[in-house]
Amino acid sequence: MHPVDESVSGTTRWRPRVAISMGDPNGIGLEVTLRTLSDLRLLEQVQPIVIAPPHVVRYHARQLGLTEVPLTPIERIEALPEGPAPPQVYVLDVPLPDKLIVEFGALSGSAGHAAMKAVELAVDLCVAGHVAAMVTAPISKEAITLGGYPDESGHTDFIARRIGATDYTMMMVDEALRVGLVTTHIPIWDVPKRVTSEAVIARARSLHRTLQADFGIQRPRLAVLGLNPHAGDGGVMGRDEETTIIPALQQLRQEGILVTGPHPSDGFFAVGGYRRCDAVLAMYHDQGLIPFKMLAFEQGVNYTGGLPIVRTSPDHGTAFDIAGKGRAMEGSMRQALYVAMDVARRRARQTEPSNV
Repeated sequence: MHPVDESVSGTTRWRPRVAISMGDPNGIGLEVTLRTLSDLRLLEQVQPIVIAPPHVVRYHARQLGLTEVPLTPIERIEALPEGPAPPQVYVLDVPLPDKLIVEFGALSGSAGHAAMKAVELAVDLCVAGHVAAMVTAPISKEAITLGGYPDESGHTDFIARRIGATDYTMMMVDEALRVGLVTTHIPIWDVPKRVTSEAVIARARSLHRTLQADFGIQRPRLAVLGLNPHAGDGGVMGRDEETTIIPALQQLRQEGILVTGPHPSDGFFAVGGYRRCDAVLAMYHDQGLIPFKMLAFEQGVNYTGGLPIVRTSPDHGTAFDIAGKGRAMEGSMRQALYVAMDVARRRARQTEPSNV
């Protein structure tokens, strides 16, 4: 990793380099990115590298009236200056077979292909140590399928496979609520057979380690949700809790992990049970993400725990319906960048305390 040090009010502050993949160029990813990076005060804390064709970024900036963002195109990561540098947004080109054309709101295979190439490059920069973290702008699963990635369900699993990681957890992060998932982007009818004791234990362990290492919580408290309505209601509404989840929790307690449950998800969120724990482990996508997005949609962050690299993302999609109209809110992207910076600094303190 190549940190950037600069003097700020007589002290040295570490400006982590953070790669930001452009997302689907026909969606709102570049809009929320540019809106976030238009704050010059933020650029004093981070050195952002937007992974996108420079002409695409400039087109978005012109169309959305965001031309005040200080953009500097580069062709190679090695072109970045070492040491102190002025606040700047570097735009690193993505090698593509053809010139990419922006069509706001359109579903396009070429856009999906370009979006994934940007993700690949951002991952590679993290692995090589050229950047301290990466933030992924939203992609369209349909567009990336059209663009030659038919087997990918989203960022998380793709990134994990690219770096060979097997023990990782998709989690959503907000100041008041953190939610981890046992299963992610799979059809609802596949969920029960994927919710095994082994899966619950593995995801809880990963979530526990992530809270300790990346969020600085020494004794995390985890609340685990049930799978069935009313958490099975003693077996009347399903026996998954008794045969699968409860044995998993018993094993976790034996390992010293503070865990409660299984909790009925509706009542748990209704009475604010999430306020009495450090993270919630949900069994499937909508069980965890519906309450999370209702509580934290404009500020929520998608974080991948358990990876050797730092990766965050805003918790919304491409929003094709408002793309190019200047109506996108950047709050979630801003928070995604802040979380990436915070975790990168925490990891750096663990390995290179003299540089932070």
